[in-house]
Amino acid sequence: MKTFAKILLSFLTFISLLSADSNTTIMDYDKETSCLVRHFKVYKEPKWVAKIELTNGKKVFFSTPKSMFEFYHTPGKWFDMGVKSEKDFKEIYVMDYNTFQPIKAKGAFFVYGSNVTSPAGDDLVPFDSYKTAEIFAKEHHGARVFGFRDVSDALIRLLNGRI
Repeated sequence: MKTFAKILLSFLTFISLLSADSNTTIMDYDKETSCLVRHFKVYKEPKWVAKIELTNGKKVFFSTPKSMFEFYHTPGKWFDMGVKSEKDFKEIYVMDYNTFQPIKAKGAFFVYGSNVTSPAGDDLVPFDSYKTAEIFAKEHHGARVFGFRDVSDALIRLLNGRI
């Protein structure tokens, strides 16, 4: 019964996300929007979507926080985006895993090493509060909670199996 209630609550939260004007303005993707890094259609897994708005007006979408950090740490791999330094990033958003609401990534907390995987495999699970991230980490065997600035390129390479 508890599982059914959790699924129902998740579904209702997801529906409210789709109908909320401010949320659709922030995460303004459509069925054609693909992840820059993995080329997945982002609408298929909305709870994992991340977005970077650039100062040049471009909006870059990602299928997971891991993909977003991969771009964030190595934007030169996608030179056509016009990113030369961190100053070129206007705003960064991720979806809070608990509420399915978009949150600013620089204020988010990310759980590493949990038993929850994204469409891209092992990933970082984002939350708007440290306490919520800690609770999730305990329930899902997470190894550590990171703040945005603590997520290094080496950690992303580890998650991608490149170390």
